[in-house]
Amino acid sequence: QVQLVESGGGLAQAGGSLRLSCAAPGQIFSTYAMGWFRQAPGKEREFVAAFSGRGITTYYADSVKGRFTISRDNAKNTVYLQMNSLKPEETALYYCAARPKGTRYYGRKDEYDYWGQGTQVTVSS
Repeated sequence: QVQLVESGGGLAQAGGSLRLSCAAPGQIFSTYAMGWFRQAPGKEREFVAAFSGRGITTYYADSVKGRFTISRDNAKNTVYLQMNSLKPEETALYYCAARPKGTRYYGRKDEYDYWGQGTQVTVSS
């Protein structure tokens, strides 16, 4: 069973920062494209950020552009999500996910085959 393991969630004040990490098995990290989603209580899971299939181009939801940064450390098979200027409405469970590199729609959750268990981010006002 493929395991994506997120960490780094916690409590932040509005305007603060957190960095999430997601460790993946080497085979998955090298053959799948990685992304981040989030799900707030009572809401649909939504796209946050992702890499292209080649792992070079990055994509972001409009709501996080300029504040969040997705990055990767290939030596550690780890992808990160640096979140700055956090807002209370961004309180959610944040998920790491992996999709086949050939898929076109990085923002669609049904394109992703593997998911982590999620890490809670709570932003206080």
